[in-house]
Amino acid sequence: MPHSVSLISTIAAGLGLALIFGFFAVRLRLPALVGYLLAGVIIGPFTPGFVADAAIASQLAEIGVMLLMFGVGLHFSLDDLLAVRKIAVPGAVVQMAVATALGMGLAHWWGWNLGGALVFGLSLSVASTVVLLRALESQGIVDSFNGRIAVGWLIVEDLAMVLVLVLLPPLGTWLSGEADADVDVLWKTLGFTLLQVGGFVALMLMVGRRFFPWVLWQVQRTGSRELFTLCVVAAAVSIAFGATALFGVSFALGAFFAGMVMRESEFSRRAAEESLPLRDAFAVLFFVSVGMLFDPWVLFERPLQVLAVVGIIIVGKTLAAGLLVMAFRYPLNTALTVSASLAQIGEFSFILVGLGASLGLLPPEGQSLVVAGALISIALNPLFFRAVEPLQQWILARSALARRMEARDEPTAALPVTTDARYLSRHVVLVGYGRVGRRIAAALTANGIPFVVAEKNRETVERLRAKGMPAVSGDASEAEVLIQAHIAEARMLVIATPDTLDVRQMIAIARTLNPPIETVVRTHNEAEAKLLDQENAGKVFLGEQELAQSMIRHVLERAAAAPAQ
Repeated sequence: MPHSVSLISTIAAGLGLALIFGFFAVRLRLPALVGYLLAGVIIGPFTPGFVADAAIASQLAEIGVMLLMFGVGLHFSLDDLLAVRKIAVPGAVVQMAVATALGMGLAHWWGWNLGGALVFGLSLSVASTVVLLRALESQGIVDSFNGRIAVGWLIVEDLAMVLVLVLLPPLGTWLSGEADADVDVLWKTLGFTLLQVGGFVALMLMVGRRFFPWVLWQVQRTGSRELFTLCVVAAAVSIAFGATALFGVSFALGAFFAGMVMRESEFSRRAAEESLPLRDAFAVLFFVSVGMLFDPWVLFERPLQVLAVVGIIIVGKTLAAGLLVMAFRYPLNTALTVSASLAQIGEFSFILVGLGASLGLLPPEGQSLVVAGALISIALNPLFFRAVEPLQQWILARSALARRMEARDEPTAALPVTTDARYLSRHVVLVGYGRVGRRIAAALTANGIPFVVAEKNRETVERLRAKGMPAVSGDASEAEVLIQAHIAEARMLVIATPDTLDVRQMIAIARTLNPPIETVVRTHNEAEAKLLDQENAGKVFLGEQELAQSMIRHVLERAAAAPAQ
């Protein structure tokens, strides 16, 4: 047996200590990831005792990023990405510009050169995909409208960072002030990078969407669970690595598109379930690897600088993102959710400061400050998500401006005056027009039952109206939205959105305005389903339970019809 077992010792120490500290963190009512980060600090090079292999931990964390982004892609279709492009693209660009400017201003005040200030500012502008996804999953809103905006926003940030990482080396000499950069070389580099990214996306959408689901189908036909799991993991890691090696895009982006093309397979749900344990394990190693980069002494040597960095990440980025979302006329809840999503930094920030240091642009203390800001913001991020709902109620109760902005005139917030009368009485109010809502709407249309859609995504409402379908935009947990959908005269309220946090409020508003109304609710959480049943929330459909009942009915019908042998 070889005596060098750094891989085994790193995994054993990382997972073991993460379990111990994560357990105590949860018992103290703190997020478990605080324990994971502390485990990384304990086995890092800046604390006494055992020191794990940081290079191996970093590679293990990259695998975690790949698997996590692959899982997101399995639930995130191209239509979902296009549906939020009008807010995600300009929002991400402007928010990154604001955060970069704040970071550059701070670094310039400290006396850093232009190159160091730019690298520092950019490193504070991009959020961690891993942290965001864990937070969205813990809140159960990955598939919600707010979750899709947050994920789409980060995909745009990832694309921007791919360009930054490619352009930074040729810009290095100019930014350091040592020599003039060749403008032609810069334009050629930018054009080649865009061509690489465009080629990868086109290849995945035109070829990958057909080829990889076919491969998954062939593996499924073998009946081997091990081969199926292996196929899923191999696809995630291999496509991510190939995207980086051949097209120069990030591991995270490559894995995300791998998941998107695999989503075309009918076995995509099983693929997500099979890869879940590995995603969780490697995500823990990601947080451990972040903790290993942290030098605790920076908190004592540069406390004011650390506080300023954390302020930009948590306050500057949060305010910029929230105001941008509100400026695009989205609800306050959406603005607060997106703001909480971006109030942290992570993997791309570490890559960027490492590259900046290797190019001689970033001062030695730059990496320590960025890592300190990342560690503190990641530890605090789950608390921000928990504060979204209470903060929304607090703001609306105390700010007349916020109430006016919530109630401001929006063309899609009310039904057109030309809406047919049959959609205004004895109709169905359908909340959510996602994968489930679309099928319900199609069935209602086929049976001639009038309905009105209430949907948060304004672009979706505009498309529905263009097709002649009555729809209103807004959050159905607010009375104004349900009133505009004429809930007082409706015969039924159908809640088809996966965002179950506001279900009780929707039902309460509907029954206040229309006491005899019948309600139908969708949920994937068994505990939530039981609680809704106890509260007499109407007919509750639990995803797995309804699937099992449908299969039972089919089996019994076929078994009864089969001739006796």
